[in-house]
Amino acid sequence: MALTIGIVGLPNVGKSTLFNALTRNQVLAENYPFATIEPNVGVVALPDRRLGVLAEMFASAKVVPATVSFVDIAGIVRGASKGEGLGNQFLANIRQADAICQVIRVFEDSDIVHVEGRVDAAADIETINTELALADLQTLEKVIARLDKEVRIKRGDAEQLADCLRARDFLDQGTTLHAAAKQGLLDLARLREFGLMTAKPFIYVFNADDAVLSSPERTALLRELVSPAEAIILDARFEADLTDLDLADAAELLAESGQPESGLDRLARVGFATLGLQTFLTAGPKESRAWTIRQGWTAPQAAGVIHSDFERGFIKAEVVSFEDLVALGSLAEARAAGKLRIEGKDYVMRDGDVVEFRSGLAAGSRR
Repeated sequence: MALTIGIVGLPNVGKSTLFNALTRNQVLAENYPFATIEPNVGVVALPDRRLGVLAEMFASAKVVPATVSFVDIAGIVRGASKGEGLGNQFLANIRQADAICQVIRVFEDSDIVHVEGRVDAAADIETINTELALADLQTLEKVIARLDKEVRIKRGDAEQLADCLRARDFLDQGTTLHAAAKQGLLDLARLREFGLMTAKPFIYVFNADDAVLSSPERTALLRELVSPAEAIILDARFEADLTDLDLADAAELLAESGQPESGLDRLARVGFATLGLQTFLTAGPKESRAWTIRQGWTAPQAAGVIHSDFERGFIKAEVVSFEDLVALGSLAEARAAGKLRIEGKDYVMRDGDVVEFRSGLAAGSRR
């Protein structure tokens, strides 16, 4: 499932450093604006402790996690909606992302130039949101003019025109389209074809230093600043250092810093959920694997992710929750306890379901 999260922010806020840490790729990360010219794409494994447990239980030869794709996009500057900096290229790249991860600088470093001459998280967020909103307004003005003409000659969609007018009003009021939709004030389905950027869900990553990370008051203010959107507060340089260590040393360094998990793991998890995704699990001697599906998908749709024949010839799914399987110790015990269920075509998948699909078209089945 090729869904991506675009990493955006003003120049010199640590976007590429974060991307390097996420993907272990060494893309250009320099102390000047627009070091990232072409968007770099990285696929990141989603941390999932359940796979290790299943692999041990089923003596699996390998483990295959779900993944999240991140795109490192050139820095935005004030006036990007009018073509300033790399504005047009930036906007074209971000339109292709399914969610937006804003990286906001909250660290102090006199050796790293801030493009606005000061470190101000709220102002940086306002700059980014304003440029995205202005670009969306330009798009909507063109769409509204076209739809209005079509409606006048009885060949247009009056309801879609009304949706576009409402969307324009929200942007004029300073409300992103995604925020309006979350409040039940706007249906984004009829606007999807226009590639509106503020209709995408936002994640906020605050790139901090020790002074911020060690202050509960400051971190609470940052979370409040973007609520109800997700906020992740981390030190991108520290995260990059962690990726250079083996797992044991990285865990020890995290423990010394008082963190239960890395900021990158939190970002991958939050990003996955923000995209509206979840996983189901299969396990056997060959592999234990997490498969990516959209939240709300049915069993046949999930089967189709493994193989299209599994969806077309779907007969049934044998399902047990990961928690029940681990608690009971084996599939046989889960079946005896009535926890291994037979589900049909209407079953809505749950995150962490361990599944075996039966199909009339595909050879065999997949656990």
